[in-house]
Amino acid sequence: MNAGIEQCPYHKELNAAYKPFDLTNPFPFYKEVREKCPIFFSEELGYYVVSKYEDVKAIFGNWQAFSSENAQSPFKPIAPKAKALMDSAGLVGLSGLSGRIPPDHTRIRRIVSMAFNLARIKKLEPEIRNIAIRMIEELRAGKNQAEMISELAYDLPALVIFKLLGVPDSDVAQVKSWAESRLLLTWGDLDEDAQMMHAENMIRYWNYCQKLVSDRKEKMQDDLPGDLVVLQAEGHEITDREIAAICYSQLFAGHETTTSLIGNGIRELLVHPESWEAIKQDKALIPKAVDEVLRYSPSILSWRRKCKIATEVGGVMIPEGANILMVMGSGNRDEDMYENGESFDITRGNAGTHLSFGSGIHFCLGSPLAKLEFKVVLEELTDRIPNLHLTPNQTFTFAPNTSFRAPQALQVQW
Repeated sequence: MNAGIEQCPYHKELNAAYKPFDLTNPFPFYKEVREKCPIFFSEELGYYVVSKYEDVKAIFGNWQAFSSENAQSPFKPIAPKAKALMDSAGLVGLSGLSGRIPPDHTRIRRIVSMAFNLARIKKLEPEIRNIAIRMIEELRAGKNQAEMISELAYDLPALVIFKLLGVPDSDVAQVKSWAESRLLLTWGDLDEDAQMMHAENMIRYWNYCQKLVSDRKEKMQDDLPGDLVVLQAEGHEITDREIAAICYSQLFAGHETTTSLIGNGIRELLVHPESWEAIKQDKALIPKAVDEVLRYSPSILSWRRKCKIATEVGGVMIPEGANILMVMGSGNRDEDMYENGESFDITRGNAGTHLSFGSGIHFCLGSPLAKLEFKVVLEELTDRIPNLHLTPNQTFTFAPNTSFRAPQALQVQW
């Protein structure tokens, strides 16, 4: 551990109080960390925890010193049997883009950007709206209450991203369950038996993604893997395994986090009913509300880097080889960046500078799609169920992990 951190009088206190797998309400702790010891070392995780906006952004922006190679490594060691099982299936060093570094990252991102572009995303908007309208009409039919995660937020982003990737609607539930296994195995705290079960699901998930690519080679489809296979045939340097890894990544990131964005967003807007009333009266406020939700209650609270060159961050020397946990959920509320950062304000002028999609070379390619989906959902919800409100006296629960935060259920009435 860094001697400078040990000298912080609050380090032991904060390390003892830190509960990295409990995301129920970590924000008061984050505020305390920013004020007392903005970078501390978590003994439980073995990671330097970075909490200030400028420090997190600096790490994101310096890929030479802070590698993304550990971004999707399991926090807790994989049990030998589960690891051997995944190794035998080729699930070794597998990453779409977030865990890659240049030059591979530069090469693959350039090719993926040619296919996954704003034109293709814009082309999806009518489909997104049709799905949103159908699901909202179904959940309100003949009743005055609903559970918004299972009846709207869970399936809508999956149906959209699967449309982009050419996955039939009949496979949605299965692929969603595999994605849940990936979340828990990588970011959770599982015993050996649970690891084996989720490892088997990960293998099924990977095999499915490989088949998406081989199927496009037999019969072309107008979707993202189809576009990438075409680009490969035209001479662009991308392998079948890399295309499958992009699908593997997008089938997870492209819906899991958007499900969380919709769940977090509806919850925050209803917890702050004046904000719901404002977007209901003025739809032009919806894009600003989307950015404020992403700032205030992000789907991903933290992400990881490995220090390759000893580098000073926020007055602390991070040693070579150290693991770093960047807490975007803390940086997004940093009072040095956001006035009254702990307040939810959909008229905030600089909400769009949040770190929830990352920064630098790994900035999330799918961010325009996620924001478009939530914008459409809010437009249709405020029109079709304008008097929506939270069911009283409910307790919100969050899946135990280090990074992905969203309510597991959201009861509403109208």
